[in-house]
Amino acid sequence: MVKKITIIGVGLIGGSFALALKKAGFAGRIVGAGRRIEPLKLAVEMGVVDKYTLDLSESVKDADLIVLAVPMGAMQTTLRAIKDYLSPTAIITDVGSAKSSFINDARAVFDDLSCFVPGHPIAGREQSGVAASLSDLFYQRRVILTPLAETLESAVSQVTELWKMTGATVELMSAEHHDKALASTSHLPHVLAFSLVNTLAAMPDRDDIFRYAAGGFRDFTRIASSDPVMWRDICLANKNAVLQTLQAFQGNLSEVQKMIAAADSDALLEAFQSSKQIRDQYCEQTVTEPNDSQFIVSPGGALTGCIRVPGDKSISHRAIMLGALADGITHISGFLEGEDSLNTLRAFQLLGVNIEGPTDGKVTIHGVGIDGLQVPKQSLYLGNSGTCMRLLAGILAAQNFSSELSGDESLSGRPMIRVTKPLAQMGANISGTEAGTPPLKVERSSGLQGIHYDMPMASAQVKSCLLLAGIFAEGQTSISEPGITRDHTERMLRGFGYPVKTAGNTISLSGGGRLTATDVDVPGDISSATFFLVGASIAPDSDLVLEHVGLNPTRSGVINILTLMGANLNVYNQREVGGETVVDIRVRSSQLHGISIPEELVPLAIDEFPAIFIAAACATGETHLTGAEELRVKETDRIDVMAKGLVALGIEATPTPDGISIHGGQIQAGRVDSKGDHRIAMSFAMAGLRSTGDITIANCANVATSFPDFVELSSRCGLRIQICS
Repeated sequence: MVKKITIIGVGLIGGSFALALKKAGFAGRIVGAGRRIEPLKLAVEMGVVDKYTLDLSESVKDADLIVLAVPMGAMQTTLRAIKDYLSPTAIITDVGSAKSSFINDARAVFDDLSCFVPGHPIAGREQSGVAASLSDLFYQRRVILTPLAETLESAVSQVTELWKMTGATVELMSAEHHDKALASTSHLPHVLAFSLVNTLAAMPDRDDIFRYAAGGFRDFTRIASSDPVMWRDICLANKNAVLQTLQAFQGNLSEVQKMIAAADSDALLEAFQSSKQIRDQYCEQTVTEPNDSQFIVSPGGALTGCIRVPGDKSISHRAIMLGALADGITHISGFLEGEDSLNTLRAFQLLGVNIEGPTDGKVTIHGVGIDGLQVPKQSLYLGNSGTCMRLLAGILAAQNFSSELSGDESLSGRPMIRVTKPLAQMGANISGTEAGTPPLKVERSSGLQGIHYDMPMASAQVKSCLLLAGIFAEGQTSISEPGITRDHTERMLRGFGYPVKTAGNTISLSGGGRLTATDVDVPGDISSATFFLVGASIAPDSDLVLEHVGLNPTRSGVINILTLMGANLNVYNQREVGGETVVDIRVRSSQLHGISIPEELVPLAIDEFPAIFIAAACATGETHLTGAEELRVKETDRIDVMAKGLVALGIEATPTPDGISIHGGQIQAGRVDSKGDHRIAMSFAMAGLRSTGDITIANCANVATSFPDFVELSSRCGLRIQICS
């Protein structure tokens, strides 16, 4: 157990580490040490450390952990100064940016490195020194530890736990891997920023250059304000890796120079588009990885006004896919600019499709035709989108190149056997993990054959996957479904000129046809509208109008279910837009009552059940759901997560293998965990309209996947909601 920590070099990183530990409740002593008295005095005054000393040998006596936060060039000297005064069990770690260099310095001083745990927090600020210390500098940031082969596991565990107390995520890797990765993503950018400033400063008209520099220059060169001594030492400590990345960069820069000199517009556009797609994907992953944002909903309020919810996610996905495979240019309006559908858009850009936008929901797709997709240069990251992964698997299974589909932690735990098994029957070579989960590896196809497939479970995603694969297959592909599922794919295929037959519960098409570009106007998503339909139904004095909502016959289940429960809904102004039924809906508060939900309505409302469960919690009597086992294999096990959340809020909820029983009552204040499921998070947000106190909903970051403006729009209607980290 760590009772005394000595930090040698109490600057930004060392000071922030100490502050974060104190904030987290670390009960031991923290001693600061160094060669200069002024920063050490300031560290004590700020409460960063408990005491300080200029005597390095004295500082490490009886210390359980020594943190070296000195410049890379001073590591070996510092290690020699403390070597003879350490406790035999003292653990030594560091915060330097080059790990092989630190290990070499340690080996030059110590024979035994079993208590050494090299480390590097991936965090910083432009400011340096202890005065710039922040207690949350490492919150939701990565800390990389590079233990040696001889490092004791107990030492690694203790250092790991301390970093986790700061709010950081800890990863283990080899020193060589660390140095190569950081040379590319951290060290090279700093070298370039310093170099660019020097290059421009040496120009004759430097004053005009800097006077008219815009935000791009400030953003790009921000890191040139970092500590020059530190970066000198880092470049020398990690010299070989930095030189390798510099050489690679110079080669790429030379190619761009040739493109500009030759006025090669197409090559420049392709290079810049590729860079944008890769960076967008990187930002998508790094922004969405931390998933601990919270909704806090205060009780009361009513929903009023007139709103339009975001575009239908299911239609947005399919519009991108079919537009990309079509001949000609497809224009999309009302596109949902949520993370799920944006991941679909980026995936097809990586597959060689020129896509412009989205801008205010407008997207232009320059279709490449059925045979025009290109081999992607990297794994296709799809975030949280199971729809995109399953549908795209059907398209890629037929291509003459190999590819890989990956996703976030949630998607990586969801079953894909439901699509890989029938695709294999068509001749595809596609596989996931041993558990049947992503990532999916799709090998080059030698040609698919059409099949007839009896779906064991109703699923629009499985049906759509096989229909899309069937476009490329030889012969006819037909699917019989045990229950009605949403038919967006069939409708949109027909809209793009591809014939699809429907006879009873069997849908079929023949391969070898072409798609013709068309314009797609995406209606509002009924799933997104459902949260407001439920909220306005349960909150007294509510009167809300939702405009331009898609009401596909295979998606009307929520309207029928809420009507059976006594909801005051008025569906009007029905019209046809792009083959889809669009309506306006007025909803007013009402007294709901429990029902036994007809099983034939279950597949027509499969995504809306989390919100329906909130309606049931506010209804009189009991509501019973059966035949909904598919809810257990969504983003989460929605039956289990919703039941636990309802119980936490004082509602009697009993899950069953294929459904749930909910006894209506008074929703209490409390905390629920959405488990990263966007629909569950938004559903419990609406429960605040009828709660006795605040409801805190954890893990809400994925709401952005389907409804990026949920908090803003619901607040405007009257929901008392705020978001915090």
